[in-house]
Parts: sequence; structure tokens; C-alpha cells
Amino acid sequence: MTSDILTTSQIDFFNQQGYLFVENLLSKQEVEEYRQVYEDFLSNKIESANYRADLAGLAEDPDKKAEVERITQIMIPSRLFPPLLSRPLHRRSHALARQLLGEDLELDFDMLIDKAPFTNTPTPWHQDASYWISMPDTRAVSCWVALDEAIKDNGCMWYIPKSHLLPIRPHRPSAKGGGALICDAIESEGGAVEIQPGSCVFHHGGTLHYSRGNSTGKRRRAFITNFRPGSMIRYERENGFDHTGDRAVKNEEAKSGDFA
Repeated sequence: MTSDILTTSQIDFFNQQGYLFVENLLSKQEVEEYRQVYEDFLSNKIESANYRADLAGLAEDPDKKAEVERITQIMIPSRLFPPLLSRPLHRRSHALARQLLGEDLELDFDMLIDKAPFTNTPTPWHQDASYWISMPDTRAVSCWVALDEAIKDNGCMWYIPKSHLLPIRPHRPSAKGGGALICDAIESEGGAVEIQPGSCVFHHGGTLHYSRGNSTGKRRRAFITNFRPGSMIRYERENGFDHTGDRAVKNEEAKSGDFA
């Protein structure tokens, strides 16, 4: 089991590069427990229809939509199953997030993203901040926890180092009928981080990242928590934003590309 304490070199790496690999956030037993909860969401044993979508967007022809969701996203699972909030993934990721970006960080939202076998649909290059309204304090960090082995060909994360230190790139919808947001970037700008079940990667809200589609017969289940200052969570809610609306470019810099 990982310690809840990060080293100075780990914190420095995150601040400089915009991401940080942390091994064994969860034990093997805990991974199995989270997999069961995950399957309860995917099978609708825990009802999530109002918070569930396919990040791949609609098919070109709506009458020929895929029978299997290609990139299943379920937002705010802890709202639907509150016991998650007191369990190890949330507690440990919160403790580490505070060490990375400050003791005032609180949980803003969580989500599940699943890539079913042989769906082979990439999650496009993007910066998470493009989805969020512009805020005076841009500190934000996500913890991407693998519940299955995550490799290049089933959808591990790729990051572009130091991209969080640069302006947000212009973003746009990636597919007709919705879909994830996309910006212009290529794999040669960054690198893949392959990880084992129970390990995780933290990344800054401004860090460019993406993942290939799942072209294998393996599962690729990920559980994500996101943290930012409590004052900025209140700012979001006061402005009517809680991460459950449509997937549109909301950050003003990402809309215009005007970063002067």
C-alpha cells in the first residue's frame, strides 16, 4: 500500500511536468471491491441514466448507433452512491492532492470512464480546464485510478509535459451530436504512462492528455477524482456550474484562442 505522504521530489516533478505517477494507491483487495461497485454502475444496478453518456458522441447516422457504448462516462458517482466518499480511493487521492496543490483543496467531482473491449475509440487530446468555466484560481488536479492494467493499446493516459504552464489551446467538439472536446496535439509531443491496477496518475487541470481507443480484449476501467480550492467550488456553484451539463467549451481562453 502506498504511503499518504509524497516526497519533495514527487511534488516538484508534478509542478514542473504537470503530472505524477503514484504506484499502488489501492490494494489488490480494494481494486476488486471497486470493480464490483463499477459493474453495479455499468449494469444500472445503481441507476445513473441522468449522469451517463458516451464520450464518443453519436454515430454519424443516429439509426446506426453502436450497440455498445464506446467510452462510457458516468459523472459524480459519489452523488448516486455516497459511501464512496469515505472509502480509500477518495480519502487517499484527496490527501495527496492537498500535498500537490494546497491544503484548501476539496473534492469538486468524480467520474467513471470505461472503454469496453474492441471499441477502439480514442479520447481526444484536451485540457480538462476547457470544460470548466474560467476561474480566478486555476489550481485543479485530477487523480486517474486504473482498475485494470492500462497499456497503450487499451487506453492508458498520454501527457504532454509542461503543457500546464502554457496557455490553454483552442478546443472544439470532437464529434457530431456531442462527444468529448478536442484540441490540436499529437502523440510525439508527449508520452504514455502505462500503469497496473490500483496505481494512479495525478494531472493538473491544464495538462494536455489523451488516450488511444481500446483495441484489445481487455477491460479498461478508470475511476477519477478531481480537486480544487473550496472557494473555487463555491464560485462554480454560484455561477450555476456543477460538471453535469453539456460537454461544451466553457473556458473563455479555450473558446477564443486569445491568450494575450
